[in-house]
Amino acid sequence: MTKEPETFHWGHEALHLEIALDEHGSPRLTHLGPPGEARDIPGASLPLVEVTATGHGRGWSGDRLIGTDLGGRLRHRSHRATRDGDWHTLTVHLHDPETGLAAEVTYRSPDGIPVLRSEMTLRNEGRAALHLESVSSLAVGCLTPQDPAAVDDADLLWAENDWLAECRWRRQPMRLTTPAHGGRVTNGHGRAGFALNGQGTWSSCGRLPMGGLTDRRTGRTWVWQIEHNGGGWRWECAEHDRAAYAALFGPTDTQHGWRHSLEPGTAFRTVPAALSFSADGGPDAAFAALTRYRRAQRRPHADHQRLPVIFNDYMNCLMGDPTTGKLLPLVDAAADAGAEYFVIDAGWYDDDNGGWWTTVGAWEPAASRFPGTRGIHEVLDRIRERGMVPGLWLEPEVIGVRSPVAKSLPDGAFFRRDGARVTEAGRHHLDLRHPDARAHLDQVVDRLVGEWGVGYLKLDHNIDPGSGTSAHPGETPGAGLLGHNRAHLDWLDGVLDRYPHLVLENCASGGMRWDDAMLSRMQLQSTSDQQNLARYAPIAASAPTAVTPEQGAVWAYPQPEDSPDEVAFTMASALLGRIHLSGRLTELEPEARALVHEAVAVYKAIRADLPHAVPSWPLGLPAWDDPWIALALHTPAATYLTAWRRPGTDATAMLRLPHLRNTAAHVDLLYPSASRAVSDWMPDTAELRLTLPTAPSAVLLRITPADRGSS
Repeated sequence: MTKEPETFHWGHEALHLEIALDEHGSPRLTHLGPPGEARDIPGASLPLVEVTATGHGRGWSGDRLIGTDLGGRLRHRSHRATRDGDWHTLTVHLHDPETGLAAEVTYRSPDGIPVLRSEMTLRNEGRAALHLESVSSLAVGCLTPQDPAAVDDADLLWAENDWLAECRWRRQPMRLTTPAHGGRVTNGHGRAGFALNGQGTWSSCGRLPMGGLTDRRTGRTWVWQIEHNGGGWRWECAEHDRAAYAALFGPTDTQHGWRHSLEPGTAFRTVPAALSFSADGGPDAAFAALTRYRRAQRRPHADHQRLPVIFNDYMNCLMGDPTTGKLLPLVDAAADAGAEYFVIDAGWYDDDNGGWWTTVGAWEPAASRFPGTRGIHEVLDRIRERGMVPGLWLEPEVIGVRSPVAKSLPDGAFFRRDGARVTEAGRHHLDLRHPDARAHLDQVVDRLVGEWGVGYLKLDHNIDPGSGTSAHPGETPGAGLLGHNRAHLDWLDGVLDRYPHLVLENCASGGMRWDDAMLSRMQLQSTSDQQNLARYAPIAASAPTAVTPEQGAVWAYPQPEDSPDEVAFTMASALLGRIHLSGRLTELEPEARALVHEAVAVYKAIRADLPHAVPSWPLGLPAWDDPWIALALHTPAATYLTAWRRPGTDATAMLRLPHLRNTAAHVDLLYPSASRAVSDWMPDTAELRLTLPTAPSAVLLRITPADRGSS
């Protein structure tokens, strides 16, 4: 008679987890989903932790980092469920009697939100060092039932993320990478699969540290994110034991040159990862849950509720060439338009006629750009006089090779490999584990914020120094990079501890550091450096997949040569996120200037709703060349909808809003008021027929159930 496996359960009203112990006491996560869902405990699944170490590899060679010997040997010691405010926590303690490796698995989930956050802590309770080569942050082997037909119905999701072309979601059948094994299907697993890796210091260069799996028939969907601010990450999704699995990692030996010597008595903690779930709502519902989770786990800040309008002088405006003479008229124009912050972007420190790239690091204002006895303070004071908060651009982690700071700081304050400083594009990279590096940056911030009264810092990062740093004997570059990444987050926490009202923007050549480790601390995310208003539309519409709406900064940069439709198009792109107003406002004709002022006024009228809204995409996740694009934000009282029509398509589109099926509703045009848009709401099919007679054009609509009225 087969013994039923011992199981234990954990969760809350939105998420249920089941772990079964096999006959050896090895725990497997056998179910994850909504409470009360019918389920069968699979005959096998993944261990809770997958670990490779030198001398302890895998039972099945290939490109996968699952099926590890150490992970399979870890036995259940104990588990404990606790509650901390709105957060539920399950801690599972494991142990390998052969090596003395102990593992602490920590699952956390916010009450009422179907998202699981996971991280692992390994401790060496043995007598010999273990040289770690990979450790999973989250391993889930039960994404589908143990039925190859379920894998047949599954589509993989991932997002390409390049400079000027960020957040481009892709979808393809899982069977393209995990084919059925003709003649050997009883294996239940293969060597192939789908895996993505991040590299270097840019966490989202090439691809977002995210992915997903969705059942195209039922809508059952998983979306995951690796919460790491460096490029040392990996996820893989494939078929194992006739079911789909996902395994998420920080840096690894094979992909990133990462190894960690776990000496007896020491511990190692993985980067966190999170998994969002929707039973039948498709990707939209999974992204909505992830949005609520991101709000629950980030650092609280007043900016998340206030959503002030920001003017930044860079994009399609001064482009890194600020001077007192150029800035003062822009300050007045931005204030007249309704901006509440004014940010002086790159170049304010440039006293070298454009050769500043290799000289940065001291972050002192350029006397040639800001002449007179008051220097840059003349501009900062004018910003305050016009009722705005001043801000500055800063690239904190780099020191130019010609900067005096490169000589004043010791070698240990910089990334090094083989004893030599790393140099990339004429710059060195600070290692924020070193006290002198951190002290230098703290002095800069204390001067700009504490002494000058700057209330906003745009923190940029424009080099990738490669694999990392080997600062200590025996340290691999990947391990050094992970150490710096963690010190960077600690530095950000220290800055905000000292200046809790300071607003920090996360930027790295646009969106090359688009990750939730940074966004759990910083208040805004730069979504792109894209200068073409038509190409910005799919980026702006897709941004809420990777950032909460109230943190996604979108450039709105009207130009004097733009038509009124183009001015409205660029302004509309930012109205369901954060307005980064820019462009040559002082040169606009009255009609264009009125459209800018109108957009800012509309934004201020609706922005209180955005921190409570969740996204959906009435035309599906945007493709780069889609002629029609749409983004909706849902609140308890109303749905806000931005629709863009680009040239080369019909004037009418059908937009799907299934949450309003069989609901009579009012459709109000919020922006631009002069639009000739025509809309027709059809409650029986939950579709909105929208006509925009010209292209390019865009509108912001509000759809309100009839029983709530409209205003």
